[in-house]
Amino acid sequence: MIIGNDRLKVIDNIRRLAKEGDLNSKVEIGDPVLSAKEQKAITDRYLRKRGSMPFRLKALIARSIANSVTEKINCDTETVGAENAESIEGGAIITSNHFSPLENTVIRKYALSRGKNSLCVVSNVTNFAMKGIIGFLMNYGDTVPLSENPRYMCRDFCRILSEKLENNEYVLIYPEQEMWFNYRKIRPLKRGAYFYAAKLGVPVISCFVEMRDLPEKDTEEFYKVKYVLHVLGVIYPDKEKNARENSFIMRDTDFSLKKAAYERIYGKELDYTFEPSDIAGWITNAKGEED
Repeated sequence: MIIGNDRLKVIDNIRRLAKEGDLNSKVEIGDPVLSAKEQKAITDRYLRKRGSMPFRLKALIARSIANSVTEKINCDTETVGAENAESIEGGAIITSNHFSPLENTVIRKYALSRGKNSLCVVSNVTNFAMKGIIGFLMNYGDTVPLSENPRYMCRDFCRILSEKLENNEYVLIYPEQEMWFNYRKIRPLKRGAYFYAAKLGVPVISCFVEMRDLPEKDTEEFYKVKYVLHVLGVIYPDKEKNARENSFIMRDTDFSLKKAAYERIYGKELDYTFEPSDIAGWITNAKGEED
């Protein structure tokens, strides 16, 4: 399933940024742009309301919707390597590649299969300004806003993550930073997920989602795509090192796992020269491109 318009313009942005070697910047069109004051207003409102009864009731509704959508989208999604994280009994941070507004449902299905009631997803605060059903799910569907405000990130964000993890939940953080629509390649990883894992003393479950083109069309420009979740392993912080030191080591370990998975799954070495096949499901000849 493909959400949103202007996908060909987004692909042009991906092609351009890949050529420039800028692999973590925003490529989506029309996302909300917020000032620092507006971001603070959203996080303040989130912190103020998250413990209230109306918030909790809406969260239950949003969770039910998210779980139902997860089952519908992932009826044929496969999981490979689940045994690689069977030793995890408590809370953990999950990292995965970020290519769709819906791919978090792949991780959600995995979390539910592990006996979790929900999946906590860390999402950019700008997404909390969205309207309609997507905005409702962003604000109430077990999501935690990621902000540029240092005080919020150091105090409130860390406290919320600690609360979730102590409650044995899984927390999904996308270390690639921005979503690149249906982009198959693993991109450079930012350190944040691993810093918080080390700071809070929890493991990271490394995941990679494979995308397989299906013969059935979703639109005139795209085939439908099947997901395969690869659970690659568990990365533990070194108790002898501080959070900053661990963040580099854990990030590099995770990237190595994801890079190896990409190369094994797609049968090619990772490089960032753009090819039409980098975009899963794209019927390139529909626009006069090469097959």
